[in-house]
Order: sequence, then structure tokens, then C-alpha cells
Amino acid sequence: MKKAILYLNQFFGQIGGEEKANFPPEIREGLVGPAMELQKRLGDSIEVTHTIICGDNYMGSNTEEAIETILGFLEAKEFDIFFAGPAFRAGRYGSACGHIGKAVKEKFNVPIISSMNEENPGVEMFREHIYIFKGGASAAAMRKDIKKMAAFGKRILNGEELLSADEEGYYGRGIRRQVWLKTPITAADRVVDMLLKKVHGEPFQTELPIPEQDMVPIAEPIKDLSKAKIAMVTSGGIVPADNPDRIQSASATRWGKYSVANMDRLEPGVFKTIHAGFDPAAANADPNVIVPLDVMKTYEKEGKIGKVNDYFYSTVGTGTTQGEAARMGKEIVADLKESNVDGVILVST
Repeated sequence: MKKAILYLNQFFGQIGGEEKANFPPEIREGLVGPAMELQKRLGDSIEVTHTIICGDNYMGSNTEEAIETILGFLEAKEFDIFFAGPAFRAGRYGSACGHIGKAVKEKFNVPIISSMNEENPGVEMFREHIYIFKGGASAAAMRKDIKKMAAFGKRILNGEELLSADEEGYYGRGIRRQVWLKTPITAADRVVDMLLKKVHGEPFQTELPIPEQDMVPIAEPIKDLSKAKIAMVTSGGIVPADNPDRIQSASATRWGKYSVANMDRLEPGVFKTIHAGFDPAAANADPNVIVPLDVMKTYEKEGKIGKVNDYFYSTVGTGTTQGEAARMGKEIVADLKESNVDGVILVST
């Protein structure tokens, strides 16, 4: 009988919610939470022997340590396939599934299968390394997503012929394979057929899909910095100590705007970082290492720039979906335009 192992975060591992996001890795024999549905879908030929659980924040803040611990759990285990998630639209969870999936693939060379919503940043980060199926936005899609993961896993372990990413339902991994058409048609005939369909406005499918790129034109340089108003925008999570806008430490959906009109630097204790993706010690000891107000004010006094904007803008980048990032970016840009800002310094971690 083939054997499988499933990775879950603290919530789906039934440890707790956000208050348990720093839960360290743990391995349990048998089925926990979604593992029961996975076992049901895999049937009698594949056994889910263990469930691994790790808090999203723990994985995000202690990635190398968490991966090393989990790989240690797996050293003495026999398994033929590894599942992670589904992670839906949860950015931290998707990133965690990707990190551990990639590491398990590299060390044990077994198939890795996950599922994420298209807006989960884990898709772009890890689609080249593991199979990530196109999943729902929330846990309401749990059964549907696990069904797809399990069905594909069974096909792999049964040695069945696998179809293209689009046909199977997972995100393309950038891998191209030569296939023999069951009804041989020369490339010349195929390309002429596609051309004729395009000319006549009929639907056709290219054999060489090229991903669309969201390209932003490079702005013209500022002609005279000595007269320019410069603002600072950060995804490093620097906020007043009480985090008045309640910006999330990961998978952010909020941003804040904070006055520095009468300041020459950001003082520790007055400002801090709430970012969950890096060690906050240095940023909390000196917030200016993330938002360089001290240097910008010095440039202002020296006449290198005209003026530092009276406000800086902040959010958190780790785990934040592309959709939420685009929305927040548009909102911040609208505010910057009202302030007649000439340029922006984007600072992160």
C-alpha cells in the first residue's frame, strides 16, 4: 500500500486560531482535520499515515528552523507522496505549504501536491516547484479542492499518463514536454489552421502560451530634486506603537498614513514594526532602518531635496495577495496625488 503525509497550519490542524500562529512544528500519527477527507478521497490503496502541523507565523518567522525540524520528522518515515493544504486565499498558509513542499521535494523526491486560490502569493512563489491546483477562495471549497488533489495524487502513484496543466487543473509550472499527437498533424498544418481561425475571428488555442506581464512604464526622472516633495511608502510594517489602524502582521488588507511633520527621525517605542515576516529586533530598536526619515530630513536640510512629505504610508507585504496589494496601492497613490508629491521612495525589509 502506498503512503501519504499531509501538512496543515495551526487552524486546520485543530490547534487554534491566530493566537496559535506561532505553534512550532509537530507530527501526529493518523488523521487530523482535512486529513480525514483526504483519506476518504484517496481510498483504500493509499494511506495517510501522518499529519504535520505548524503555525503560519512560526513558519514565516522561523522558516529554516521549521523546515529542518519537519524534514527531521520525515527522515524515518516511509511515504510515497506529500500533500499540503489546501491553502485557499490565505497568503501565509500558501507560503508555508510552498516552502515545506519545495523542501520535501528536494530532499525526498516525491510528488508534492497543494491547492491555492489564484490570488494566493504562494502560487507565483512555488508553482515551478510543486503541483498547485486552482482552488477556492475560502474553506468552503475544502472538499472540492481536496478531491482534485487526491485524484491527481492517485493518478501519479498509479503511473497513469498525465495531461497538461490546463487539462489537469493545476497552475502551469513553466515545463514544456514534447508529446506525440494521436492523430499526427504536421506543425505547418497546425499553424496555418490557427492562423486561419485567428483571421476569421474564431477561437483557437496556441501551442506556446506566453504569460501576460503587468508592466508599469518607468517614470521620467525628477528634473530638480532640490525643489521636489518626496514621500515614503513602506511594506515593512512600521506603525505607531499602538497600531491604530490595526494593520495585520501578514496577509494585510489595511494600510496606514502617519504624520512626521514635526519629526527629524522615528523614535523607538513611539514607532515599531508589526511585520511577521522578519525578525523585528533591529526595526524596533531603530525604525529608521525601514523608513529612513532621519536621512531624508538631513537631505532636506542640506537642500538635496525640497521637502519630505508630512506623512509616510505603511502596510505589510508578507502573504498579501496581489489583488489586495493593487487595491491598497491605488488608494495610496490617490492620496499622494492630492498631496502634490513629486516622487516616492518605496522601502521594505
